[in-house]
Amino acid sequence: MKVPFVSFLPMERELNNELKGAFERVFSASWYIEGKEDEAFENAFAKYIGTKYCVGVGNGLDALMISLKALGIGAGDEVIVPSNTYIATALAVSYVGATPVLVEPDIRTFNINPEKIENAITSSTKAIIPVHLYGQPCDMDPIMSIAQKYDLKVIEDCAQAHGAKYKGQNIGTFGQLACFSFYPGKNLGALGDAGAVVTNDIELASKVRAYGNYGSDYKYHHVLKGHNSRLDELQAAFLLAKLPYLDKMNNERRKIAQRYLEQIDNTKIILPFVPEYASPVWHIFGIRSEKREKLEQHLNSNGIGTNKHYPIPIHLQECYKDLGLQVGDLPISEEISSTELSLPLYYGMKDEEIQFVIDAINEW
Repeated sequence: MKVPFVSFLPMERELNNELKGAFERVFSASWYIEGKEDEAFENAFAKYIGTKYCVGVGNGLDALMISLKALGIGAGDEVIVPSNTYIATALAVSYVGATPVLVEPDIRTFNINPEKIENAITSSTKAIIPVHLYGQPCDMDPIMSIAQKYDLKVIEDCAQAHGAKYKGQNIGTFGQLACFSFYPGKNLGALGDAGAVVTNDIELASKVRAYGNYGSDYKYHHVLKGHNSRLDELQAAFLLAKLPYLDKMNNERRKIAQRYLEQIDNTKIILPFVPEYASPVWHIFGIRSEKREKLEQHLNSNGIGTNKHYPIPIHLQECYKDLGLQVGDLPISEEISSTELSLPLYYGMKDEEIQFVIDAINEW
């Protein structure tokens, strides 16, 4: 049996008519940027998340960068980001001229450890970007308390956590701004690059929209030095077609994850930890093993696809040598990077495929 790490085919087959209909609407309207589909999706997604405003942008990285700019963060400022995350979170900070300050995660959840944030705050700190990694919500209460204590802004990075909840509240509704990626592999994915920023602040929403549209508040009038980062009509239409099915798809991911949690029984494997406050959506199901390479080889040789999120931590990437960090400086992130292995988990996985993965791990 072959089990790919991810497959979009079950979802695409199920939504074939909806996706083709979305394309036909856009093509027939002959309007491709800032039209009715974009407006409809923004309204629907804001309602789904529980915010007043949603602004579509070109991708998740742009969402983070533009959000930082909308908050006035730039050269000379510092922004606290998790040391264990995809590099886009740090790149966004760098792109606005600020410095990313890396804070270690909780080894159990892989998310930023609130207990370590306060020691990283300086007079230059302006914001915190908690990342809801792998679809697992961060511990937001202490993060928001610290932000309030030091008058810091919070931008939630929700790129992997569409629909996740913290203590029953949707992620994306805690910070001043929250950023989403709709990269095709996300729980809510476009058929290309796309992203969005959500907020309850109309002034911030207006700034985000202007920054993404060449700094323009109306045609040929530019109030900011902006960018070209807009959610095009076609991707908005695809997302609008898929959004009503997001909860259904997330629930199936939860069921698959629960089977993994209950049935994987191998002492050489460390399973994900789910705190009581968390309702994750399992964008990634990441296990850990001290013998990861051998486990990966075993699974791959049995036709099971895997991935690593992420094999080189940010502080050891060549592009971030300027941070001056060395091997051993962030040991928890290094531990996760050297031991994490992501298992197949996607909407439409068959029961026998799930069992095949479980059996292969248990027999290793």
